[in-house]
Amino acid sequence: MGTHKIIAILVGMTLLSACGISPDSAVGFRLPDGDVDRGRAAFEALQCNGCHTVEGVDLAYAGTGDLNFELGGITTRVKTYGELVTSIINPSHKLAPSYRSQAGTPEGESPMAGARLNEVMTVQQLVDLVAFLQARYAVVPPEIYPYSRIYP
Repeated sequence: MGTHKIIAILVGMTLLSACGISPDSAVGFRLPDGDVDRGRAAFEALQCNGCHTVEGVDLAYAGTGDLNFELGGITTRVKTYGELVTSIINPSHKLAPSYRSQAGTPEGESPMAGARLNEVMTVQQLVDLVAFLQARYAVVPPEIYPYSRIYP
């Protein structure tokens, strides 16, 4: 067997081993489906409306105005189930640059992290919140300009 074939086999085996599922993978994780109406009620009961409004939903905004982050609306990418769950239970995991500059703590944490939401929120409220929020996003593809339009 030639050296090139051995190298190709080793590279192939390495690539195949990288395809395996790691212990940290979210594959197979799925909570039960939630209820949009109960999600709206949970949104208010957990006082999410103290810092958030929701596109197209008439909620009583209970905040001071300093931290008013709108959720939902038009986006160019799907807000996945996993992203929404993570944003609720681990809000500092990934902060959007606009949120980080407006409301991040000096340690780079979301103000939600200090709210101890996970200590009072039930699993049912979580799945209902995700259903409520996921229904409020409208995905539209980003505009792609042909090369000739960018460079006349």
